[in-house]
Formats: sequence, C-alpha cells, structure tokens
Amino acid sequence: MYQRLLQSHSIFPTNDIEKTSEFYSQYLGFRAVSYLEAEEPHICLYRDDTEIILTKSLGQKVVPNRELYGYGYDAYFITKQQEHINKNLRQPG
Repeated sequence: MYQRLLQSHSIFPTNDIEKTSEFYSQYLGFRAVSYLEAEEPHICLYRDDTEIILTKSLGQKVVPNRELYGYGYDAYFITKQQEHINKNLRQPG
C-alpha cells in the first residue's frame, strides 16, 4: 500500500538565527520556538501548517538556489489566498 507524505519542513541556514527569527516573527506572523541549547542549535518557526527550521551557517555564506543554479527558489509556500497573503506580507516593507 502506498504511503502518502504529509508535510515537508524547509531548513534555512543563516548567519544569525535569532535576528532571522525576529524578522519572521515580527513581519511575517510566525511563532518561534528556540532550541539554541540543543546539540544542533536551531529555531523552529510556525505559521498555520508551515514549519521553517533555522540553523546556523557557521559563518559560511548562504547562497540562494537562484544564485547557485540560475533559477528556482529555496522554498515555496502554498495557499488558496495568494493575493491576500502577498499583500499582507508586503505591507511592512
């Protein structure tokens, strides 16, 4: 019997996970849960059924897929109200 995949979680490496977490929380409406004392320090960001996991890049430059490969993005968010959400996310600038 075929077993369906139910969810996927994006992992975003960043040079400053706390600053990145603040941005997602303040401007994009995500709730942050920190695991900075864990063996692999990270912060989980939650909004609706979406989870993003922020990890430390250990000082390495973070290069988006569109720069590495010439096209594409690092993650896609799916919604039935794209225009409404896009407007709300762009309001803070």
